[in-house]
Amino acid sequence: MTRISMSVDGVRYSDDVEPRTLLVHYLRERVGKTGTVVGCDTSNCGACTVQLDGQAVKSCSVLAVQADGAQITTIEGLAGPDGALHPMQQAFHAQHGLQCGFCTPGMIMTAVDLLAENPDPSEAEIREGIEGNLCRCTGYQNIVRAVQSAAEQMRGVRS
Repeated sequence: MTRISMSVDGVRYSDDVEPRTLLVHYLRERVGKTGTVVGCDTSNCGACTVQLDGQAVKSCSVLAVQADGAQITTIEGLAGPDGALHPMQQAFHAQHGLQCGFCTPGMIMTAVDLLAENPDPSEAEIREGIEGNLCRCTGYQNIVRAVQSAAEQMRGVRS
């Protein structure tokens, strides 16, 4: 067992874990962040994407021990302390950027990272930015609209 400590959605956790424990399993099973979805366990689908020290990562490709000392943000951590949705979460809802919802947490976490790097992406840049996340339901058009809508809203907030 290896002792790790990390902040998840602003709360500090310290645990003994098996060195081979994936971050996605640690977040779901030990911390209770079930919004982080186990999709493919091969890093192909992106459903398990979280923010690790401000960068989007597929948590099925990161060992929990590799996240020792890190700040993790999950889909649950995007909402404000009062439960208010993050602009990206609001935009996915308003633009119907989800269908079954399985890919949505990872898609949102990836899109938040994209807008942190490029607050005014073109449609092509959005499509390229989310290409590591698979959606089998929507055809991506409403997802792209949601990211565009969130970008507009977030630029207005930042101005």
